[in-house]
Amino acid sequence: MANITLKQLKAFVAVARTQSFTEACIQVHLSQPALSIAIKNLEEEVGGALFSRTTRAIALTPEGEEFYPVARKILQDCDLALEDLSQRFALNRGRVVLAAMPSFASSLLPGLISEYRTLYPGVSVTVNDVIAEDVVDTVRNGQVEVGITFDPGRSEDLSFMPLFDDRFVAVVPAQHTLAEHDKVSWQALLNNDFIALQRPSSIRLLIEAKLRQLGMQMSPEFETHQLATIGRMVVTGLGVSAVPSLCIQQMREQGAVCRELHTPVMSRPVGIVTRKRYPLSTAARSLVDIIQASAEELAQEVRLT
Repeated sequence: MANITLKQLKAFVAVARTQSFTEACIQVHLSQPALSIAIKNLEEEVGGALFSRTTRAIALTPEGEEFYPVARKILQDCDLALEDLSQRFALNRGRVVLAAMPSFASSLLPGLISEYRTLYPGVSVTVNDVIAEDVVDTVRNGQVEVGITFDPGRSEDLSFMPLFDDRFVAVVPAQHTLAEHDKVSWQALLNNDFIALQRPSSIRLLIEAKLRQLGMQMSPEFETHQLATIGRMVVTGLGVSAVPSLCIQQMREQGAVCRELHTPVMSRPVGIVTRKRYPLSTAARSLVDIIQASAEELAQEVRLT
């Protein structure tokens, strides 16, 4: 049955509906010889006659009667599928699933999605806000098409499109002496009770590696899994911390003070992660284009001012 074509099905349905080869030719835009050949080839493929032909009339055989509603349903389903596909390519319909680390998802992403939805209101967007490491994993295993996270490093199966560099900033209580300075050194920050993310957080590992290069060591008094929790702990006076500048707005909303960190200056590229050998859907590609076009604006928003 693999050789049955849509042309043959359309010819069969047209003849069955009109009971006239002449009228069927007009409906399917075929010449009578071409229509006859299409019906003949279909009958040969299914193994028997679908029409009973006389000099005066054309009628469906019992097998043709059984097949007629099935053929109509196949053509209807095909038309609906093609219409849906066309709507998706035109971005009148569709769905995008992306993953983003919480610091990006809660700060910069909503504005980008709002811009996207203004342009393509028929496309739904699902956001998985997960830790940076999980963003990479969900892209790699195909759970999402697009991820926004820190640079995962060189990879054979992933592409990384940088957007901006995310610098680490000091987070201190409003009443802390360090809040009186515009800039804070790492050594001055570490002289206080330090609150850190728990391992194996990539942020924790990056900070430790950078400090180790300068002969410095971080000895946290408190550890937690969430950056939001760090903010609350700082505000209550439990200690100080360092977070990516993506978290500045969140820290300030909780009542903490953010200051520029130096000696060393630590930063990490933030960008878009996709799979190399898998093309993006039209909907996902359009979202990526909007995010990339906003890269300079995003960089401005995470600067400490």
